[in-house]
Amino acid sequence: MIDAIDAKEKTALATSVGADERQSVQNTVDIIPTSDTEINPQIENSQENLEEMYRKMQRLTDPHYLHTITMTELYQTAFRSRPPIIDGLLYAGAYILAGAPKIGKSFLVAQIAYHVSIGRKLWDFDVHQGTVLYLALEDDYQRIQSRMFMMYGVNDTPNLHFATAAGKIGTGLDEQLENFMREHPNTKLIIIDTMQKIREVGGEAYSYASDYEIIGRLKQFADKYCICVLTVHHTRKQPAGDSFEMISGTTGLLGCADGSLLMQKKKRTALEATIDVVGRDQQDQILYLSKDPNTQIWNLDRTETELHREPPDPTLEAVARLVTSEQPEWAGSPSELAEALDTGMAANALTKYLNIKCGRLKDEYGISYENKAKHSGRRVTLTLLPSEVSQ
Repeated sequence: MIDAIDAKEKTALATSVGADERQSVQNTVDIIPTSDTEINPQIENSQENLEEMYRKMQRLTDPHYLHTITMTELYQTAFRSRPPIIDGLLYAGAYILAGAPKIGKSFLVAQIAYHVSIGRKLWDFDVHQGTVLYLALEDDYQRIQSRMFMMYGVNDTPNLHFATAAGKIGTGLDEQLENFMREHPNTKLIIIDTMQKIREVGGEAYSYASDYEIIGRLKQFADKYCICVLTVHHTRKQPAGDSFEMISGTTGLLGCADGSLLMQKKKRTALEATIDVVGRDQQDQILYLSKDPNTQIWNLDRTETELHREPPDPTLEAVARLVTSEQPEWAGSPSELAEALDTGMAANALTKYLNIKCGRLKDEYGISYENKAKHSGRRVTLTLLPSEVSQ
């Protein structure tokens, strides 16, 4: 009998190797709640949160459930802005550059690619430098070499990548682009020249559904990596009431794209051209260009619509005074932020305002904004981006 008791004690005490034996047993007893013990409110809240999450998961798996968010939830969310690739011209998203054959589209996109790859200003537009992939699917490498040399001489760059062959959309191209992004995470721009080369062979030539799916896939990819995908396309020969109706295909192309650039010439041999620019989150404008006959580089003569610039924002200006190169990061509660900025805005209203304006805060002032829920309450973090710190 004594041997049996000893064996049980040894087994119980062996459960915590290297720990104090009495403490191990005592701790085991203490964590078992009795009927008279009050349950911690935090545990109750945690259980309720888990149950609510489970109910939400059940609703989301129901094919008949319509997911909605309230206006309050909308204002409480800070969405990632579409960063500019070329200010006022190209932003993250899916874009179409359309024009008649042989009017200089390939030289134009080569010029755009080169400027983004080296971060050089394009005409009057500021450029954000990054890696560029140019799928020149109607060319060979010798022609690309001659074209780039004609334009820029021996001033090459390792940030501009070319390919003359690629898969079709939905049958290989998607995976190729994914692999390129993994190898080159600093990519900002992908150019596809032309759309016809990535259409699936044997697919519907021009239907709203097929056109929408092609641009939809490219847009989904662009949104995933927050880059710009610029696709070159052709225009119809017949005249149309609206200039953008000249783009070959259906309205599915324009309906899904984030922006479009329509290049036109009065005569194919002319050295002058216009580009109509439209986009969801940018101002419509017309660019008047002229081509250097020696280098084939396009120069900007004038723009028909001056780009609208928002007036200074007092609240964002106050944030910029708070977060500087001397103090590149600020963190605290919404109430502490309201007190630090001293704009007269209540803490709750201030965080909603910054949730909505965080894109402009990042693009114009170089300050990132985070508003996260912690155990101790909400915590706001403002950080000056590295490029701004070094200035």
